[in-house]
Amino acid sequence: MKLVTAIICPEQLDQVRQALIRAEITRITVTRCSGRGQAESLEIYRGLEVGPELAPKVRLDIACNDEFLQVTIDAILGAARRGEGEIGDGKIFVTELLECIRIRTGESGGGAI
Repeated sequence: MKLVTAIICPEQLDQVRQALIRAEITRITVTRCSGRGQAESLEIYRGLEVGPELAPKVRLDIACNDEFLQVTIDAILGAARRGEGEIGDGKIFVTELLECIRIRTGESGGGAI
């Protein structure tokens, strides 16, 4: 089992969601967040270093069984990239998911996803 976390531009959310649905990935968690990937240079304001502003982003968390990992990644990549790709398109992180437990039934493992 894997946990796919994608940070994308808010404007791409509907396209990514539709691409995931077409790939039969329908169980996702969406969170609005802020962040900064590629940092711009620090500026000095009144003697203090001031970092770049945080940009609004959307975080998708998708738990999937191993056989759905590449399908999930491909759906996100295809829909989140703007044009030929721009700074700020986002990132995808894949981590091992040690356990998944469905609260309603107590079922665990890949079947609980």
